[in-house]
Amino acid sequence: MGTVPHALGTVLPSHRRSQPRPSPRALAFDDSVPVWIQRDRLAVTLPVPPSINHQYATVNGRRVLSAAGRGYKMLAARQVLVTLARCAHRHDLLRTLRADHLALSIHFYFTSPLRRDVDGGLKIAQDALCEALGINDNRVLEIHLYKHRDRAHPRIEVSLCPAVRT
Repeated sequence: MGTVPHALGTVLPSHRRSQPRPSPRALAFDDSVPVWIQRDRLAVTLPVPPSINHQYATVNGRRVLSAAGRGYKMLAARQVLVTLARCAHRHDLLRTLRADHLALSIHFYFTSPLRRDVDGGLKIAQDALCEALGINDNRVLEIHLYKHRDRAHPRIEVSLCPAVRT
């Protein structure tokens, strides 16, 4: 029996998996992905999430995260966790993000801005980022979404920082 990596670094025996195994390509960390970590801000570039129609499946009458959705969350979490492991001031960043209310900003770069809604990838990207950081996403008080076109390099640029209190 083999093992399957889990987004938070644990390994589950393959016989305990209830989900299909993501492709090895989906589990690969891309060292070329831009990531900026400051003491109070995390900014990361991730792939465009699957469309909302491909994020969920109906199983026995229940809506569940699809294999594409699980694979995306695993890839995003892995990229964030590997980057944090390489960052000298990760403890300061995590302490700040876990103590404050948060602001989330996502710039979506689609091949065509008319084919996707700007909010279709919000929830899965927010969940992946917050789960990887061990943060409850209900602490996000501000959300800023932007839609752009980049035919050659579709992506999302995500930023998470403390919210400005008024």
